[in-house]
Amino acid sequence: MNKTRRNYHPWIYFTEILKIDGEFEEGQIVDIFLQDGKFFGRGYINTRSKISVRLLTTQPKTAQQIVEERIEQALKRREYIFRSEEACRLIYSESDWLAGLIVDKYGPYLVLQVNTLGMDKLKDLIVKALITKMNITGIYEKSDSSVRSKEGLSPICEWLYGTGPEVIFYHSDGLTLAADLKGQKTGAFLDQRFNAKATQPYAYDKVCVDAFSYTGNFSLHLLKYGAKHVKLVDYSERSLEIARQLMKLNGFDGKYELINENAFDWLKEESCQEKYDLVVLDPPSFAKSATSKTSAQRGHKEINLRAMKMLKKPGILISSCCTQVLSEQEFEQVLQDAADDCKVQNCILYRGSQPADHPILLDVSETRYLKFYIMQIWRRA
Repeated sequence: MNKTRRNYHPWIYFTEILKIDGEFEEGQIVDIFLQDGKFFGRGYINTRSKISVRLLTTQPKTAQQIVEERIEQALKRREYIFRSEEACRLIYSESDWLAGLIVDKYGPYLVLQVNTLGMDKLKDLIVKALITKMNITGIYEKSDSSVRSKEGLSPICEWLYGTGPEVIFYHSDGLTLAADLKGQKTGAFLDQRFNAKATQPYAYDKVCVDAFSYTGNFSLHLLKYGAKHVKLVDYSERSLEIARQLMKLNGFDGKYELINENAFDWLKEESCQEKYDLVVLDPPSFAKSATSKTSAQRGHKEINLRAMKMLKKPGILISSCCTQVLSEQEFEQVLQDAADDCKVQNCILYRGSQPADHPILLDVSETRYLKFYIMQIWRRA
């Protein structure tokens, strides 16, 4: 690298590389040296990406040693979670020093997502290590993210070990929930499970909306905590059908309505009346890179403004942002701008983030992404 000193952020950009000695295959593990010749670490290389090298270790270890030690460390980090939860994230990419790899646990099944060429080349070692270290029934690969194309990879969705159902049911907080292997991410959004629990004080006897509901994580929690009725709004008919099954399994028949529409359009149509006590907004990421930041701010402002207009005053607005390029402060400004336009007061009652199995490395800002707010909205005096 063209530096004599560097921090240990795992991403090494092409512009940081002074020269590449010798022949190599894209995706292979390479040694990294600083400009003064000092050994810096080992990582995998892919010059087709702006992030040309992703650091895996600062020691001269073999690929097998790296994979086994990193997985062992990740499992050790989550030991206390295994004792109380059926579902959690086992490996969170850069936070566990396995950049490009996500592994989620749903009961006896693991769902693996590989987003980089270098990690794809380590996949056999990863699967073998997981089988050896865990008592599991099956491992499913759900690598269908659009970022794979930038790494020269095609989508892969298949069982790598054992077999299992297309929809995996699991239990959390006394509820039956589901991971849909044909749905989003690894099948469910485990990063929101504690935030959903945080809705408990605000749900009782409320008429609610769950926009971008997916399979109904927030709706199920609201109903468990005493909500009178919930409308689930999502563009995916399949996700809503799974939500219907979950409502029945959890005993909430007659307390919900499924609305198969684009949530943006539905919020716009509904915002002409104040008729809901509580609205949940849990949208997908609105930006994959910093170049889309302004557009993401507009999108978040639009849906929060519509939700504020729909609420009875005072009302409860629960709003999430998983757009990594928006900081907490920037998202709060979006929320305040929406409140100003609606001429309402916005009071934060609860602020949440991602759970401990999605750990944040303070020196790797990209590992911090989830913002979650429970707010009370009332008219300004």
